[in-house]
Amino acid sequence: MPDRHPFPTCSILGVNIAVTDMKKTVSWLEAELPKLSGSYICVSNVHTTVTAYEDESYRAVQNGAALALPDGRPLSLTSRKRGFAEAERVTGPDLMGEIFRISAGRGWRHYFYGSTEETLAALKEALERTYPGIRIAGMYSPPFRPLTAEEDRRDVERINEAQADFVWVGLGAPKQERWMAAHEGRVHGLMIGVGAGFDYHAGRLKRAPQWMQKCSLEWLYRLLQDPARLFKRYLVTNTKYLWLVRREERRLARRPEKEYR
Repeated sequence: MPDRHPFPTCSILGVNIAVTDMKKTVSWLEAELPKLSGSYICVSNVHTTVTAYEDESYRAVQNGAALALPDGRPLSLTSRKRGFAEAERVTGPDLMGEIFRISAGRGWRHYFYGSTEETLAALKEALERTYPGIRIAGMYSPPFRPLTAEEDRRDVERINEAQADFVWVGLGAPKQERWMAAHEGRVHGLMIGVGAGFDYHAGRLKRAPQWMQKCSLEWLYRLLQDPARLFKRYLVTNTKYLWLVRREERRLARRPEKEYR
C-alpha cells in the first residue's frame, strides 16, 4: 500500500473528499502506481455522497478508498466554500482520458470490468483508434445478477492473469464501490470505479458542453438523455444534497474551522 495520499480532504456529509485537481492526481498516480496495486479509488459525486450519508457501510467503503475524488462539481464547490480554494473537479471520464493519453509511453496495461459486451466492443475500438498503442489487457462483462462464489473466483483469476496496472470498474454506483472494497488486496492492479465512463469513451453517451459542466449542469444534460432512469437520482438526490449540506454548514459554523477537515 502507498503512503497516505498527499492531498488534504474536506469532509462532506461524512465522506472525505480529496482536495486536488487533475494534474496533481495524475502525477500522484504516476509516482505511486506500483504501490497502489490491490487498492481502489472512488470517483465520488452527489449521488454517492448522499448514499454514503444514509448508509454507514457504504460510507466506510468510500472512506476506505485510497482516494475519493470529487467527480461532481458540487463537491468541489462545497470544498471551496469551506476554505479549500484549490479544490477542482476530477471526473471519471476525464481521468480515464488523461491516463489513456500517457499509457502507451509508460507501458501501462488496462482491464475493463463491467457494462455490456456491446459497450465493451465499442470501447475497445474507440480506445485503439483514439489512443494508438494503448495496451488493453482484457475486458469482461459480468452477469447482471449476484455472482456465485465460483464465478467471483474465476473473475478475480481472469483479471489477475491479465497483469493489468489499471482495473477500470463500470458496474454503477454503489455496486462498483462495494465490489472494489470487497476485492481490495485480492485483485492485482489499481481499481477505479468510473460508472458511465465506459459509455462515454465508447461513444454511447455524450458529455455535456463545457459551459454546462462549468455551471454544475452536467447532471441536467444526462437527465435529458435518460429521464426515466435518472429522474429520481438527480432531482431528488440533488435537492437532498443541497439541504443536507446547508444543514451541515450551519452546524459547522458553530464549531472551530479545523472540524471541516
